[in-house]
Amino acid sequence: MLILASASQSRKKLLENCQIEFFQISSNFDETTIKEKNIFNLALELSFQKANILSENIQKIPLPEEFDYGPLEILGCDSIFEFKGEAFGKPSDKDEAFIRLKKMSGEFGFLHTGHTLIIGNFDSTSKLFKISEIIKKTVSSRVYFSKLKDCEIKSYVDTNEPLNCAGGFALEGIGGQYIEKIEGCFSNVMGLSLPWLRKNLPKQKF
Repeated sequence: MLILASASQSRKKLLENCQIEFFQISSNFDETTIKEKNIFNLALELSFQKANILSENIQKIPLPEEFDYGPLEILGCDSIFEFKGEAFGKPSDKDEAFIRLKKMSGEFGFLHTGHTLIIGNFDSTSKLFKISEIIKKTVSSRVYFSKLKDCEIKSYVDTNEPLNCAGGFALEGIGGQYIEKIEGCFSNVMGLSLPWLRKNLPKQKF
């Protein structure tokens, strides 16, 4: 069984669209505790910590009644948008979202998503999760933005969508109309590279 260690609705939707059976359990990991300055490495470390905290505490977590003990995979992901060497997480408020989107107008940046898949077996008797493999990778996609007018940016920011997204935009939402093109994995920009998951998830799962 797969556990998605994230509260992300976009990642949830991606897995549902692929008809993958999974449970969604937020790790509630405090991201401010990680001080890594390299954006590429930061995304990977955060994804690992989110998956790892669940693997270490899985026996304490109230799992759904339909959970079946045995083979278990825990997937942690974290996305960070890089613009001209600067990390753009979720904007703190509308003003910051507006300023960022104005900078990004007509430009491009990189969406880095760290992926960690912890594979093992959850014993029903001992309630111990024994890890057999940990697979980690940061997948990066280049995102090109349309040239935007200030009124368009303000209208978008007023929807509040940018406040909930790394980089301040959502490809799968209203913000999709402002993306000119993407180089690299498309689903990665929504927070989870499905080709990466397909390659690394046990074959019978996908």
